[in-house]
Amino acid sequence: MKKLRVLALMHDYMVPPEDVQGVDVVNAVWKTEFDVITTLAATGHDIYTLGLADELEPIRQAIDEVRPHIAFNLTEAFHEIGTFDQNVVSHLELLRLHYTGCNPRGLILSRDKALAKKVLSYDGIPVPAFAIFPIGRVVRRPARLQFPLIVKSLTQDASYGISQASVVNDDARLRDRVWYIHERLGTDAIVEQYIKGRELYVGVIGNERPRAFPVWEMKFANMPEGAHRIATERVKWSAPYQKKHGIHCGKARLQRTGMEEYLQFLAKRVFQILQMSGYGRIDIRLDDKGQPWVLEANANPQLAYGEDFAESAHHEGMSYKALLQQILKVGLQWKADWAG
Repeated sequence: MKKLRVLALMHDYMVPPEDVQGVDVVNAVWKTEFDVITTLAATGHDIYTLGLADELEPIRQAIDEVRPHIAFNLTEAFHEIGTFDQNVVSHLELLRLHYTGCNPRGLILSRDKALAKKVLSYDGIPVPAFAIFPIGRVVRRPARLQFPLIVKSLTQDASYGISQASVVNDDARLRDRVWYIHERLGTDAIVEQYIKGRELYVGVIGNERPRAFPVWEMKFANMPEGAHRIATERVKWSAPYQKKHGIHCGKARLQRTGMEEYLQFLAKRVFQILQMSGYGRIDIRLDDKGQPWVLEANANPQLAYGEDFAESAHHEGMSYKALLQQILKVGLQWKADWAG
């Protein structure tokens, strides 16, 4: 790939310091941003970092000053609202600047968990039964939803608000947990049929003809008896908790012939149905009978070195440097309407 001028977009509070000597980079909140910009710079690209706060005008100013070939989009929200991230990408398209990651339509479809499930079920993709409980409404469980159930935020990602208490077995606990989502997180709640089984992830990269990486699994080696093997907030983000309970991710060992290929096909199909582009991760539960259930489609997943997405790519022989190069290539190839 030729040398590019890359405008790295990130939240202003996630801009890494210029001097990281003596800093614990591995546990820094801006590790992803640091990994991306330093790796791209080491590859030979010219990197221009822009921290965004509550205004989009700096993007236009940076375009005028830098004349970038592409923006490497590392934003996850705007005005601290997660579902506003598609507006940043829409702005890039209006400015006719290529960008990495998912397009606005794919972000809208995949970010809304209820809408995504409706679209996927229409096309025959297996998803758990679910219901939405808006803020301010009385919690009445539909008869089609049978316990156990799991209660999540409708719009938050990264397992925010998910704990062992999210799995409920009666109506009283269901009401309590929905109240927790409404009051503590300030969002509507989505309640799904709880699928007991294995937690699998499939990374996908590309546009119209995406490629799937090897199936990855979150493994629970030492969980307490009776604990649910789910990706709670502590499971995902607390290193001491992970160490204590032997939680780690790695290549899934799938005994059933053809299951790996089927899960990769399923992930690519979800990616296409939701009109995603760039790169994404599809979360799947594999139940005790070997039936896969699609839980979520995550556009622009965690991209730090050593995290699931990068590790699954590396397992297939794609180094972190090569992965970022491929993400740039896919971004340059994406055809927004203006690109013809």
